[in-house]
Amino acid sequence: MDTNHRYEAELDRHYSEIWGQRNARYIWNRGPALPQECRVFEYAPSDKTFCWVYATCGMTPLTEAAPLEIFLLSPAQTERHIELLTAIAHYHQTGSRLGLGHTVNFGRPWLDNSRCSFGLISLPYPFGPKIENANVAEKNARILWLLPITSDERSFKAASGLPALEELFEKQQFNYLDPMRRSVVEKAHPSG
Repeated sequence: MDTNHRYEAELDRHYSEIWGQRNARYIWNRGPALPQECRVFEYAPSDKTFCWVYATCGMTPLTEAAPLEIFLLSPAQTERHIELLTAIAHYHQTGSRLGLGHTVNFGRPWLDNSRCSFGLISLPYPFGPKIENANVAEKNARILWLLPITSDERSFKAASGLPALEELFEKQQFNYLDPMRRSVVEKAHPSG
């Protein structure tokens, strides 16, 4: 088995231990080609999870010893998440390397009419450290959470830092699966 197939199989096994059996595997073929193919795995809600999960496989070229992979949680099943994760992988492979604490512009709402149009690359808090580090195909892959956030939250993070934003998230116990949620910044600092 070549390294690419071995990496995919072992990463899927790691994901499945947390989220249950994979529902589907996608390759987004529209738009610019990626230097290294990125697959997106879809995991359906199950007794192990409570929502749809979309996770990358191959976001970072396998020539790197510590590849980065990200996952996105969603209350809805939609192919727009496959496109989004593939676009982020393209940026990661051809633009600037992404990592913990970085934000990305989705270029559209996360889901229809959502106030969240940015993503924060965060620690995988909903699943703890058991998902974050995966030894797959002799690589130390790091799996981080792509958390949809509002433009206010992105601006607040840029001005006050990631720990300050995470503190607001924790204080307000926001529902990260609610696409219609208000900004935690707006709730903490209401105008008027």
